Amino acid sequence: MRLDKFLKVSRLIKRRTLAKQVADQGRITINGKVAKASSDVKLGDELAIRFGQKIVTATVNELKDSTKKEDAASMYTILSEERLEKVEPEFVDDED
Repeated sequence: MRLDKFLKVSRLIKRRTLAKQVADQGRITINGKVAKASSDVKLGDELAIRFGQKIVTATVNELKDSTKKEDAASMYTILSEERLEKVEPEFVDDED
């Protein structure tokens, strides 16, 4: 499954276009490697997503083409949320 679609369906990022922008800025890694929006996501992959001043690390549990809001959280497990002290201006997120 494409990274941008997984992020939207799992609701880690609400809109697919926003997921694509975040990926294109190099703010997402899959298993430690910088990922593009078109990168393939597989079960067990570890995603690290940079949202402004925090980095969220999650593991992929399920891949579904669509899901209900209540079931979306079962698609991943949050491993950590790391807060950063200093943020470079290009990583400031206008939207949360």
